[in-house]
Amino acid sequence: MENGLTHTSTLTVEEKHMAARVGSGDLEVLATPVMMSLMENAAMEAVKDALDEGATTVGGFISASHLKPTALGRTITATAVLESVEGRKLTFRVTAQDGDGLIGEGTHIRFVVDRRKFMSKLQAS
Repeated sequence: MENGLTHTSTLTVEEKHMAARVGSGDLEVLATPVMMSLMENAAMEAVKDALDEGATTVGGFISASHLKPTALGRTITATAVLESVEGRKLTFRVTAQDGDGLIGEGTHIRFVVDRRKFMSKLQAS
């Protein structure tokens, strides 16, 4: 897997994405956890075609700033760029934008795992 793999995920902000609905705030604006989820999705999508059969990635860490509010009905995009690969550890630079510019930015770490082995940990509990 090589640095530079990238993907952009898109979302139109609906009622279910509002901070007041998600429980992360009490205003009718895009919820920070929703923005971060879209960032994670972009990272997952950026590398999925480069993985071995039976492998996937799981989120391990995300640190992001939510810089400005986004209203209902707006379209947001989140872009992830793979910046480093250290064994199973993948580090991404993530950004989010709406039509007016940057709304969030940060770092996201994912780990490559074997799907079956990872899910078997649930049954061992």
